Amino acid sequence: MRSPHITRRTLLAGSAVLAAPSIVRAQAAAEIEFYFPVAVGGPITKIVDSYVADFMKENPAIKVKAVYAGSYTDTLTKAVTATKAGKGPQMAVVLSTDTFSLIDDDLIVPFDTLATTAEDKAWLASFYPAFLRNGLIGGHTWGIPFQRSTIVCYYNKDIFKAAGLDPEHAPDTWDQLTETMLKTTKRDGANTSIWGLEIPGDGFTYWLYQALAIQAGVELANAEGTKVFFNEPGCVDALQYWLDMSMKHKTHPQGIVAWGTAPRDFLEGKAAMIWHTTGNLTNIRTNAKFNFGVAQLPAMKRRGSPTGGGNFYLFKGASPAQQQASLTFMKWMTTPARAAQWGIDTGYVATRPDAWQTEAMKQYMAGFPAAAVARDQLQVAVPELSTHDNQRVAQSLTDELQAALTGSKAAKAALDDAQVKATRLLKPYAG
Repeated sequence: MRSPHITRRTLLAGSAVLAAPSIVRAQAAAEIEFYFPVAVGGPITKIVDSYVADFMKENPAIKVKAVYAGSYTDTLTKAVTATKAGKGPQMAVVLSTDTFSLIDDDLIVPFDTLATTAEDKAWLASFYPAFLRNGLIGGHTWGIPFQRSTIVCYYNKDIFKAAGLDPEHAPDTWDQLTETMLKTTKRDGANTSIWGLEIPGDGFTYWLYQALAIQAGVELANAEGTKVFFNEPGCVDALQYWLDMSMKHKTHPQGIVAWGTAPRDFLEGKAAMIWHTTGNLTNIRTNAKFNFGVAQLPAMKRRGSPTGGGNFYLFKGASPAQQQASLTFMKWMTTPARAAQWGIDTGYVATRPDAWQTEAMKQYMAGFPAAAVARDQLQVAVPELSTHDNQRVAQSLTDELQAALTGSKAAKAALDDAQVKATRLLKPYAG
């Protein structure tokens, strides 16, 4: 197995910076800046603000400034730019898939060289393995799971019932999915009033597509992040199935469904099913005026969804006191009780098994069993596409997927082109 593209300079520098004496743990005041991916104000900012305020009440020697930096891409760009200018945040939540790029740019430090006590090591091992995998590279833990998700199927039980389907049972296979889409799609002449399924084709196009590829039996990249398999036969089958939903069966809108349109159409009764992040769970539960269900994604050769969402990262440039303060804050934010509360408040998956054993989570699941679907799906989950130069590699796939979705290219031609582009980008890391 080819070793990851991590320089000796990166690993030695990270170890040297973090080899702080134990007395640092006892140092007092520290101010730390925390970048978080929120584009606009609203419930999430209020939740995070309340967590930060509670932390500072319990830890008065540490001042945390939360900076809401926009989308995940905006947050990454701002954190990287500021860090390279020597004015970066001490920590940030950015996509788990950016780990390779952050390491390659020598911008972050591995947690296991800082979290060295028995308690610290137990904390690092407390998260679901499926959520840790994107952050485990070169024998080090670079990312701490926080705002994590999988893709789930939301379905309208009332529409299912009206179509003569079992409202308590979502499709288990692609064949069942096709049959269900056909039965739930409703047309009024030339107009379609209810679509059988909507899968977003912008925002995170490659992520939604990856779910189909996994189900077709293919993982999109190797573990080292140096090679992709975009045009494997299973990948072509996966994209063709997505295209057939709209072009052959007429059960899915043609073209590209916007990321924000799918949940809105679902809430308005215009889509019988949508595939979307479990991070939308609280929103849908709060706003749905009908009975709805949540289910794992169906299988073709297998079941599966990519994991998604963001990790905590510790950026270079932090002083030893700031490193320890950041570690204290991250440990506080990811205790079982707070991981459970975060899941309840937002719909994201509580990232550690013991969070699901808290009384708050037990009570929540008793009243809302659908909350456990994404957790249970972790047993068949695969890490989200993550490679070196990840943003450009993912964009090369997204561009070609969208070309196919809009009818500009056939499935195989689009994926062949994506493979060529990505292979060229990854050539410096192939070794």
